[in-house]
Amino acid sequence: MEEIFDVVDENDNVTGQKPRSQVHAEKLLHRSTLIIIENSKGEILLQLRGDKADTYPGWYTTSAAGHVTAGGTYYETAHRELKEELGIDTKLKPIKKIPGTINPAKEFMYIYAGNADGPFKYQEKETAGGTFITKEELIKNLKTGGPLKITPAAELALKAYFESLNKK
Repeated sequence: MEEIFDVVDENDNVTGQKPRSQVHAEKLLHRSTLIIIENSKGEILLQLRGDKADTYPGWYTTSAAGHVTAGGTYYETAHRELKEELGIDTKLKPIKKIPGTINPAKEFMYIYAGNADGPFKYQEKETAGGTFITKEELIKNLKTGGPLKITPAAELALKAYFESLNKK
C-alpha cells in the first residue's frame, strides 16, 4: 500500500492529501524529518543509502530520515524513523525547520538531533549501513564537495545542525 502524504502550502498548512508517487512526481510541498545522531566521541552518524533506495543509492545521508505521513507530526515521524532505520530510540532535540520553498525536493524538513553510541540495527531495505565521521571531516567535506557523496537534503540538514552548534 502506497504511503499518503499531507500536501502543504508555503506556510506548512495542510491543503490536502495525495499518494507519495503523485506528491513526488508533481513536486508538491510536503513534510519530512531528518535526524542527526552524535556519539559520545562527538562524531556524526551518516547512513549509507543502499542500492535499492529510490533516490541517491550509494550516497550518504543523515543518521535517519523519513516522510511525515498524512495526519502525522514531525516529532512522531522522527522517532518512528529512528526505530525503523537504526533500531533505536533516544531523546531528540529540535534544531530547525527548513522551508520546502528553498528545498529542491519541495519538502519542509524538520531537523532533530540526538545522542547514541549503538549498537544499531540498520534497515536492510534502504540502507547499506552507516559510519561515524568526525565533525571536522564532515565540515571539510561539505565545504569542498567531496570525497563523500552526501544527498542534497542531508547537506541542508547538516549545515543547519552545524549552524545551531555555533550559536551556543
